[in-house]
Amino acid sequence: MKQIRLGRSDLLVSRIAFGTWQLGGDWGPTDSEAATAAIRRAADSGVTLFDTAQAYGFGVSESLLAEALRGRPRDGLVIATKGGLRLGGAGVVRDASAEWIRTGVDQSLRALDTDYIDLFQVHWPDRKTPFNETADALAKLVADGKIRHIGVSNFNAAQIQVFSASLPVETLQPPYHLFRSEIEKETLPYATAHDIGVLVYGPLAHGLLGGNLQPDTRFGPGDWRAKSAVFQGEGYRRNLQVVAELRAFAGRELGITLGQLAIAWALANPAVHVAIVGTRNPNDMDEALAAAEIELEGAAMARIGDLVRDALSIAGPTPESV
Repeated sequence: MKQIRLGRSDLLVSRIAFGTWQLGGDWGPTDSEAATAAIRRAADSGVTLFDTAQAYGFGVSESLLAEALRGRPRDGLVIATKGGLRLGGAGVVRDASAEWIRTGVDQSLRALDTDYIDLFQVHWPDRKTPFNETADALAKLVADGKIRHIGVSNFNAAQIQVFSASLPVETLQPPYHLFRSEIEKETLPYATAHDIGVLVYGPLAHGLLGGNLQPDTRFGPGDWRAKSAVFQGEGYRRNLQVVAELRAFAGRELGITLGQLAIAWALANPAVHVAIVGTRNPNDMDEALAAAEIELEGAAMARIGDLVRDALSIAGPTPESV
């Protein structure tokens, strides 16, 4: 597995990270045995970066990840988690206040069964909390040895700049895939200019680029996609047609799967260091890991661009929508 340094941090990580959002309940029930096998398959295959979040089941994903990795040398793992969301009366709310950040970090440390977090990321911008309050709390947690590095997730360039005035942002985790590439305009150039490590999530477009969805696909109970407009209506059918064309091109011209094309495309952007891939099936990991070794040539990238030109740009969920 190829390794890369995350921006200006000293974190040397695999180019494929194992993501655990799908294990916390937002994607329906989880088979813990299969999920554990998938995590261990990733670790056995050279994945060193594991990304989770407190809000992925509020301890569920973090605890499952800890159990799956138990017994492995801690210094050979890079554990990344996220905080700044909490359960409110109407569901999940944003809260990056100093008090909740401190509380959340302590809860994550217990769930992850570790003494320190390699990379802590503010999950979403919190409009009610000044960035400097969040930054000051995180700086103290770094000084206390509970956190090694600081990043943000779902922040745009302007927000990163303001946050970094109080505490330099080392990494960024944005959504990025063939149907959602707006970060190429400002956010990725900003990250490159400031040597910020970029870990993109959703390279398979939340399953759309996995190749298994059909117009009549029905999502299970608790799966956020069941109520998402992205997976309904004419726009969904239009994108599925683009998916079919991408799959045909990947197999016929490149000899790879659709999923591998999607992951390789994301990693082909020089501003992107890592693609986060989540699965509950250990067999899916082999396909994803192979994508890190695929280098798409200019002609292939141009053809992919042509194929997605007529696709409908889509957005993913927010804490309020899930």
